[in-house]
Amino acid sequence: MGKLGLSRRGFLKASALAGVSVFVAPLGSRAFAALFEEKILTPVQWDATSGGAKFRIDGIAKVTGAKVFARDVRAADMPHWPKEQSHALILRTTRADCIYSGFDLSMLDGGLAPDRVVTAEDLARDKLAFPAFYGDDMLLPVGKTPAYLGQAVAILIYHDFARFRFAKDKLQFRDGVIRYGATTGPLERDPWAAFRFVRVGGKTPYDDDVFSSLKDTPLFPHMMKKREPVWASAAEHGKLDEQGAFHAGEISDALDHPPAEWLVVDREYSTQSVDTAALEPDNANCWYDAATQSLHMVIPTQGPHEVAESAIEMTAKSGFPVKNLFLHPCYTVGYGSKDHYNMPFYGLLASLYGDGRPVRLANDRFEQFQTSLKRHAFDMRYRMAIDRNSGLIQAFKGDFVANGGGRCNFSPSVAMVGATAAQSIYYIPKSDLTATAIASRAIDAGSARGYGTLQSMAATEMMIDEIAQTLNLDPIDLRLKNVMRTGMKNTQGAIPAGAVRAEDVLRRAQAHPLWTERAKRKTEYEIAHPGKRYGVGFACTQKDFGTGAESAFAKIEFTADGRIALNHSGAEIGTGSSTSQALACAKWLGKPAADVHMATIDWTDLPVVTSGDPYIMSQAEQDRLSANPRWSPSYMSPASATNSAYYFTHATHEAARVIFRHGIWPAALAIWGQGIGGGQATSFVVRIEDARWKDGTLSADGLEPIPFEQLAKKAHELGLVTGAAVHTFNRWQWSEAQFDIAGEVVRFPLDGLSLRFGDGKPKDGAKSAAKTTANGYTVLDRKRVFIAPVQRNNAAVTYYSALGTLVELAVSESSGEVEVLSHHSIMECGNQIAPQLVSGQLQGGLAMGIGHALHEYLPLYEDGPGNGTWNFNRYHLPLASDVAVWKQTGEVLPPLSETDPPKGIAEVVMIPVVGAIVNAIAHAIGHRFTALPVTPQNIQEVLA
Repeated sequence: MGKLGLSRRGFLKASALAGVSVFVAPLGSRAFAALFEEKILTPVQWDATSGGAKFRIDGIAKVTGAKVFARDVRAADMPHWPKEQSHALILRTTRADCIYSGFDLSMLDGGLAPDRVVTAEDLARDKLAFPAFYGDDMLLPVGKTPAYLGQAVAILIYHDFARFRFAKDKLQFRDGVIRYGATTGPLERDPWAAFRFVRVGGKTPYDDDVFSSLKDTPLFPHMMKKREPVWASAAEHGKLDEQGAFHAGEISDALDHPPAEWLVVDREYSTQSVDTAALEPDNANCWYDAATQSLHMVIPTQGPHEVAESAIEMTAKSGFPVKNLFLHPCYTVGYGSKDHYNMPFYGLLASLYGDGRPVRLANDRFEQFQTSLKRHAFDMRYRMAIDRNSGLIQAFKGDFVANGGGRCNFSPSVAMVGATAAQSIYYIPKSDLTATAIASRAIDAGSARGYGTLQSMAATEMMIDEIAQTLNLDPIDLRLKNVMRTGMKNTQGAIPAGAVRAEDVLRRAQAHPLWTERAKRKTEYEIAHPGKRYGVGFACTQKDFGTGAESAFAKIEFTADGRIALNHSGAEIGTGSSTSQALACAKWLGKPAADVHMATIDWTDLPVVTSGDPYIMSQAEQDRLSANPRWSPSYMSPASATNSAYYFTHATHEAARVIFRHGIWPAALAIWGQGIGGGQATSFVVRIEDARWKDGTLSADGLEPIPFEQLAKKAHELGLVTGAAVHTFNRWQWSEAQFDIAGEVVRFPLDGLSLRFGDGKPKDGAKSAAKTTANGYTVLDRKRVFIAPVQRNNAAVTYYSALGTLVELAVSESSGEVEVLSHHSIMECGNQIAPQLVSGQLQGGLAMGIGHALHEYLPLYEDGPGNGTWNFNRYHLPLASDVAVWKQTGEVLPPLSETDPPKGIAEVVMIPVVGAIVNAIAHAIGHRFTALPVTPQNIQEVLA
C-alpha cells in the first residue's frame, strides 16, 4: 500500500481499505503502566536551584528489575490476552553458496515435533511478505540459493515452553537440519547504491565555490557495469553531473602529477564488521485475535511509528484480516540496531500462525549474533595532498566501499554519511568522495552507532597523524593549521550551523599534561616497565547529528494545580531521553514535566499529513503540497542519528515556549497587575524578555516571584493557553510558520500547532465544540509557511558537535597486548540538559570505541556469526579492565552563552578514541596500522 497518513486520523484514513485502527500504548503511558503496576517510572526528582535531576525516570525500574524491557513481558502480564504463552524459533541457513533443499526434523522424537511449522509456501499462499523496505524472501523457498548467511527458512511454533526448549537444544548447532543441493556459488548482485560528492572551493574558504553538491549537485551513477558504478563523462561546461566529473578528474590528475611542494599520501584503510551487542537481544511477543481481527504487538523499537506503518503494509493484502493494531513499544537499548530491523515482523508472522495464542520469539545470544544488524565493514582508499611549506591540505580523494550484506537496509545512507564525514574537523579546498554500498552474503548491516563516520573519520585521523610525522610537525599543530573555522564550508559546500569550536577542543588538548609531557612520560614509563613500550595518541572529530528530514511531535499541558505532562514522539532507547525531555520543560515552565509519555504516535490533537519523499521530492511538489496547512514533508523520526538532544528538545522547548508566552506570562501579568492603579507592575517597565525562573518561581523586573502552581491556576481561570501540541521539521534548518493566536499573528519554528485554552471545554456550546478536538485542543491553520528548499538536502549535514580524545597506553613487547592506561576527552555540546546523561554517553561511547580499535571483530562470511556458533565466548567486548575505567577523565567546553542549544553527542563520543589508540600505538612502537582492530598478533608480527 502507499505511504500512510501519519497521525492517528491519518492512519484511519489511509488504511481504510484494510479497515485498520491503530492504538499505541507505550511504556510510561497510563494504558501501559496499568499492564503491570502503577508508577513503573518515577517522576524527576528535581533540584530547582541547580536544574539537575537526582536520577533517571527509568533508573529505579531498571535497577530493581521492573518489566521495562519487551523481553520481560509474557502473555500472562498482558490484560485481555490469553494467558497461555507459545514460543517460536527460526531455522536458518549456514551456507550461502548452494541450493536450499529443505529441512529435516526427524531428530525431534519423543513428542518434540512442533505444533506448527511455517514455510515460504505458507507465506505465498497467504500473501504475506516483508514490508517493501526489508527486501525479498522473508522465508527462503526451497530451490533458491540463500542471499546471505543465516537466512530464515522456517518458523517452528510450540504451545508449551518445555517442548520448545528441548527441541531447540536438539536442533541448535546440529548439522543436517538444513539440507543443501547443488553448489551455485554466492549470489552476485549489483551494489545497493553509489554516490559521489565533488567540491572545488573558491580562492578562500569563504568565497563562493566553483562546484559543490549544495550549489550544484551530488553525482549519481548512470548505471552499474560489472558490479561497479559508471559515472557521467567529464565535460567542463556540460550538464551538472558532467561538470562534477570534470572537476573530479582535475583533482585526480593533480594528485597523480603533484607540484614539487605537495606531499601526497596514498593509503588503504579497513575496518571490521562489529556486533552492536545491545543489552536486550531482539525479540517480539505478538498475538493475533482472529475473532476480533486484532493484532497485538509487544516490541522493542527505536521507531514505533515505522513498525505500525510496516505492520499494516505487511498484512493489508494477506489472508489474515487486521482491523485493529495494538502496539506496545517498550524501552530498549538500540545503538541503531533496533531501527528498521526485521524481528518485529517475524514476531508478527509467528502470531498469525499461533492458533489464536500469543507467540514469543526471542533470540538467545547465538541467534542474536547470527541475525542482528551489524556495523558495516569498510574498505577505504585515501589520497591526500598537503603543501609542505604551509602545512595546508590542498586536495583529498576518498573511495569508500561499505559491505552492506544480504539485505539493503540503510547501507546506501551509511555509505553516503561515511563519505561526507571523512573530512572530520578539517577544511579541504578540493575533494572528491565516492561511496559505494555493496551487496554480499554477509549478515545484514544497518544503522549502528557512528553510522559510517566511525569508519571514515578514524581513518582520517590516522592519516593526519602520519602526515604530521612525515613533515616533522606536532600533530595538533598540523590540525590547528587545517581546522575548519566558523563560516568555512564542508565537503558538500554547506556552512555548518553556528560557531564551529573544534579549534577550542584542539587548544585544550594541546595544553593537557598527557600531551605536553608525552616524551618525558614515555622515557620514564619504559625505564620503570622493561618490556613495555609507552605511547600517547590524539584524535579529534566532529560528528554530524540528524538526517536532513528530522520531524517530531511534542505536547505539553498543565493542570490547574500545576502538574505538567509531556507527550513526545521520540522513543526511549536507553539514552535517557525521557528524563532529558522532562527536564527540557523547565527552561520555559520553571520545573520539569511530572508525567512523561514517550513513543506517542497518536496525535489526534494535531492532525498532520505527509506524502512524498522529503529527500528526493521536487521543489514544485513541495510548494504544491505545502499549501495544505496540515502537510509536512515528514511525520515523525525514530530515535536515531543522535537526534534526541537537539531535534527532540527543539519540539519540547517550542511547545513550552508557546505555553509560556500565551499562557504563563499573561497569567503573571494579571497577578502582578491586580489592585488599584494596576498593582505592583505599573511603576515598572515589565518586559517578557526579562522574565526569569528561580527556585520554581517566576519574576521579572523586580516583581514578586510567583510559584508555577499559582500561575497555572490563574491561566486556567482566565482561559489562557494551558496546552500546546507542536510539530517540527528540519531539513538542515527549521520549518517556520505564522499562526494567529487570539488575534495576534506570531511566527514560530514549527509547521503545526494546536492549543488548549483553560480546561479545554467549550464555553459556548456546539459552535466552539466543532473547533476543538476531543481533548479540547484547537487546531490552528498556519497562515504562511517556510520549509527549507529541497536543494538543502545536498548539504548532507550542517549540525556538528566536536570531541577530542587523548589516550596513553602501553604495549607489551612479548605478548603484543595493549593496555589502555588512561584517557581524557574534551567535548563541545552546547548547553547540557542533564550532565549525568552526557557523562554516561561519553563513558559508554569510549568503551565502544576502545572495543572497536582493539578487540571486537566478526569474520564476514562462513566462519563468522552467520554460522550460528558465535557468542561472547568468542567475541571480546571490552571489560572495565580494558577501558581504564578508574582513570578516565573528561571535560565539556563551557557554552558560549546560556542560549546555546544542546547538541547531539551520542555518536561522536565513540569515534576519536579509535584514531587516538592507533596513533598512540604508533608512538609506542613506531609502526602505523591501517586495519582495525589492532590485535596482539598484529603487533607481535611487527615486533618480531
